[in-house]
Amino acid sequence: MNDRRNKRRRRSGNGLIDVLNGLLTLLVIGLVVIGGGVFFVASQYYGDGPTREDRVFRVESGNTLSTTAGRLEEQGFISNSFIFSQFGSRVEERAVVKAGDFNIPAGASMSDILKELTQGNPLRYAVTIPEGWTVWQAIQRINADDRLTGSIGQLPPEGSILPGSYDYMPGDTRQSVLDKMQLAMTEALAEVWEGREPDLPLESPAEMLILASIVEKETGVASERPQVAAVFVNRLREGMRLQSDPTIIYGITNGQSTLDRGIRRSEIEQATPYNTYQIDRLPPTPIANPGIDALRAVAHPDSHDYLYFVAKGASPSEGHVFAETYPEHQQNVARYREIAAEAAAQAESEAEAARQALEAQEAEEAAPEGETQQ
Repeated sequence: MNDRRNKRRRRSGNGLIDVLNGLLTLLVIGLVVIGGGVFFVASQYYGDGPTREDRVFRVESGNTLSTTAGRLEEQGFISNSFIFSQFGSRVEERAVVKAGDFNIPAGASMSDILKELTQGNPLRYAVTIPEGWTVWQAIQRINADDRLTGSIGQLPPEGSILPGSYDYMPGDTRQSVLDKMQLAMTEALAEVWEGREPDLPLESPAEMLILASIVEKETGVASERPQVAAVFVNRLREGMRLQSDPTIIYGITNGQSTLDRGIRRSEIEQATPYNTYQIDRLPPTPIANPGIDALRAVAHPDSHDYLYFVAKGASPSEGHVFAETYPEHQQNVARYREIAAEAAAQAESEAEAARQALEAQEAEEAAPEGETQQ
């Protein structure tokens, strides 16, 4: 009897051990499976990606991480969108993707891609309009950008574009970029006009814009703008003609080309709506698109009594020399002509020396072998 009881106890004890062993085995297998799964997911997430060359990926505005993951897989940037979105959202601190175009290097891992889309900087596409360009030049540049779409039907009014860099996304229309430029000028002009000096001889924001365009074309030295603006303001107050050479040039070219030569005496004497040697006050429109600094220079010109200025040297970067009286101005003009003549003679001498050196080199290269001096 006791033997049977002992046998039953042993069987019960062995059965419990078997159950425990089975559970332990299942636990080990589960851990192995889970560990293997984690290892697989991690290797997929951190391992090299399938791309073999640098490519650009676009995140559309409003795309979620899940939507972005699906598009990445569709386009061959990643191998598994589920791992990218679910595993990535748990290991990355910031898993909110930015809108824009991103450069994805060849072989980039899911981890690298997610960091780029959430923490990197999108590629920048922009159209840049330099200060002093005409609307014709600006439209030429906008039309030349093949990432933009559509067309601009006609030239906008001169001076209606604020120079600067304007971002866009590839596929945006050219008109939308132009609209940004014109809105920026409208806002800048209103703001500067509102804060202008109270006693300026200007009757409207439009007149301030016209004068700013003349100041912009007269000097390429930023620090000179308020000084040059004050000369023209002084002339307007005195009832003098502005006598600005760039206005003559605009009357000849309409802002659609460069003159590439000096102004002729006949052109100075020719009456056009833009020739401020022949007309009183301001021309009918701006002659270029002035930058914000030129607008501010006109709104807040320097306080001085200068009525004249002429280039200081042969290079525009040297700026101008100013005068209060015409005799003093004539002396400055005479000095400028001497400097210009000297610079022209120097340039001609250097060109001649370069020509002679080139001829000597060509003669030496053309000489039969053995006849050149050793």
